[in-house]
Amino acid sequence: MPEARFVLKEPKSTDKTLVYLFYRYNNQVLKYSTGEKIYPKFWNSEKQRARDTAKYAEASEFNQRLNNIETAVNISYRRLINNGTVVTKEVLKKELNKELLKEELIEMQIDFIAWLKEEIKIAGVSQKRGSIQVYNALVNHLTNFAEIKRYKLSFESIDFDFYNRFSDYLINDCKLLTNTYGKQIKTLKTFLNIATEKGLNKNLIYKNKRFKAPEEQVEHIYLTSEELDIIYRTNFKKKPSLDRVRDMFLIGCYTGLRFSDFTQLKPENLQTVKDRLYLHVKTIKTGEKVVIPVNTKVKAIWEKYEGVMPRAISNQKMNDYLKEMGKEAEIKDTITLKRTNGRNVIERSGPKHDFISTHTARRSFATNAFLSGISTLSIMKLTGHKTESSFMKYIKVSQERNAEILSNHDFFK
Repeated sequence: MPEARFVLKEPKSTDKTLVYLFYRYNNQVLKYSTGEKIYPKFWNSEKQRARDTAKYAEASEFNQRLNNIETAVNISYRRLINNGTVVTKEVLKKELNKELLKEELIEMQIDFIAWLKEEIKIAGVSQKRGSIQVYNALVNHLTNFAEIKRYKLSFESIDFDFYNRFSDYLINDCKLLTNTYGKQIKTLKTFLNIATEKGLNKNLIYKNKRFKAPEEQVEHIYLTSEELDIIYRTNFKKKPSLDRVRDMFLIGCYTGLRFSDFTQLKPENLQTVKDRLYLHVKTIKTGEKVVIPVNTKVKAIWEKYEGVMPRAISNQKMNDYLKEMGKEAEIKDTITLKRTNGRNVIERSGPKHDFISTHTARRSFATNAFLSGISTLSIMKLTGHKTESSFMKYIKVSQERNAEILSNHDFFK
């Protein structure tokens, strides 16, 4: 008797993974991608369905979609048998696609925006707020583009003509910077991959290397060890709000933790091992555990608050305070940063304190640790970076400073 089983592609993954259908019949097995994805922690391997838990509100809808697929494959198999058709895996897969898609495929191809909005609703269950904002920005750009340029959007119409016209619209009409424009294209390709995995899209032009999401290496500042010392020694007692922000910011500068992590530290994060102090943190963004040695400045700040750090404020509010903090500490070297919009170069110049933000802390940590001679692998263990290429984007070393470092190497002596 035919049997349908649902199995995760990567059951040990910490990220979402595909669900496969394995359909056994007449000593054959059809492996079929359902196009559905789920976090393994929400999967019940015994029942082959999503767990019924408040942490995964979409469980019932998700399970219903799997039920529909199981029903569809059984109907497809019986129909082929009743018609006297030899049921090969290829024939069964084709019949299953027909049974699942039917009229829905035609409707989805016509109204791409409606499909995209539905997918974003699904993503909203598990994705962070920032990601959903990017997705919604894509919907707005596509909607406006289709209306202004009178372009009928469908899976079939997303070709090179669309790519060129949409790119021109984002760059010239919307005046998006290169990385912002590139993120829109990258997000579009992500959703097209989802549609392809679900069998809704057969147009693979978006996979061509010419259908690219441009990215430029953006210039950012970091604060040198000397500048961090100045900030550490600056007296902010007359401005308690700046004093607290300075202390939290410096913890980020000396640990490499993200804003979301260094603003949430608790007494239990600090642990003593063999007479040395370490911060043990499970990062919010990636869920990865990092263990970071505590230097004397972090120890002094920790003791100042007796382990109960100041109440967190919003990222934007802290960015405002940090610029004021840098001004008070006289971090005022003139800085010029460049970005591009299409072929246009946009420059912004000003005192260095105007460019300080919460993310400057993490970038300063990585760069100063690198300049001190700590290996990239060791630093990556602390920052939680998975690849050296992504880590090196944080290193902000000028050509002159790089030459100065190399001049002391044996190779140049």
